Amino acid sequence: MSSYEAKLAEMGVILPDAAAPLANYVPFVQVGDLVHVSGQISNGPDGFVTGKLGADMSVEDGAAAARSCAISLLSQVKAACGGDLDRLVQVVKLVGFVNSTQDFTDQPKVINGASDFIAEALGDAGRHARSAVSAASLPFGVAVEIEGIFQIKG
Repeated sequence: MSSYEAKLAEMGVILPDAAAPLANYVPFVQVGDLVHVSGQISNGPDGFVTGKLGADMSVEDGAAAARSCAISLLSQVKAACGGDLDRLVQVVKLVGFVNSTQDFTDQPKVINGASDFIAEALGDAGRHARSAVSAASLPFGVAVEIEGIFQIKG
């Protein structure tokens, strides 16, 4: 078990297998030492986490949905690293999309669910640049979608 995965286990998280794409794209692309991970959508034990922030979801529920996206991102990075998450050097950037009403303005608080989780799990390697934006809707009605760029060792 990698040291990152040991820390995740201490946090009560076991990374699931990386999800297969749901459309015509690949889950990640590696260019040099950067891995670009496609958007990961909010998912829970009962399937997709759906809802619209500002209408039928609280900021806390949205942050939990964002955390689920972060777990999926790390699963994809692990797959890109041939199963060795310790090849991860740095989380470079996350871009978070929040399914929200026109007047909802707490997108950063929602995406903090992912950022806080990654920072706790990965320490300094988890500190990243970020965008948090609103979306009128997201695929399958999910609450959150997050994509990321990660630096890995060769």
